[in-house]
Amino acid sequence: MSFRASVITLFPDLFPGPLGASVIGRGIENGAWSLDTHFLRNYAADKHRTVDDTPSGGGAGMVLRADILGAALDDVAPSEDPRPKILMSPRGKPLTQKRVRELAAGPGAVIVCGRFEGVDQRVIEARELEEISIGDYVLAGGEVAAMVLLEAVVRLLPGVLGAAESHADESFENGLLEYPQYTRPQVFEGREIPAVLTSGDHGRIEKWRREQSEALTRERRPDLWARMVEKP
Repeated sequence: MSFRASVITLFPDLFPGPLGASVIGRGIENGAWSLDTHFLRNYAADKHRTVDDTPSGGGAGMVLRADILGAALDDVAPSEDPRPKILMSPRGKPLTQKRVRELAAGPGAVIVCGRFEGVDQRVIEARELEEISIGDYVLAGGEVAAMVLLEAVVRLLPGVLGAAESHADESFENGLLEYPQYTRPQVFEGREIPAVLTSGDHGRIEKWRREQSEALTRERRPDLWARMVEKP
């Protein structure tokens, strides 16, 4: 069974966007995964197809209504649907490579793209939505965030990216940032490829790459390095 992604959004025309290009798009063509979008306004009952209302207790902006989003989720993902239901939200847990791997190993995901000031908390609780954030910043909506999550997941699916070993040394896969990469020409504007990489000594190359990964992680992501040091 291929990975199936269902996206609930106010802007279905934004999809597939970059998900339809390169190896990710070819993954759809070869059946490694599928994508379907669902227009949230189709679940509104009034003639204006209203999906939001003012925040209870006052405040700026609008909030997506629980009844509208609940109806959409029940239609897209009935109770027997095993896929996790995800809400892209700046207050969610940060997306990690570990969670990406877990999702890639499953049947797919139902993704809600938030808009306005947020989503009524009651539908988050009632439909057990998993809130995920792609970073400590705020976007206009969840569509771009959903694309980030899906690209990270889909590239891990069998037959999408290529050889399984190509994932092994990437940033975050082993808890470290990836080492620097080089290719021809041998000299670029006076800068040479490190001699160890052209030595043919695979033991030295592996050691150098590990040292570079550790140094970059200590410098740029001390939080990741601290977790590595704490491992038993």
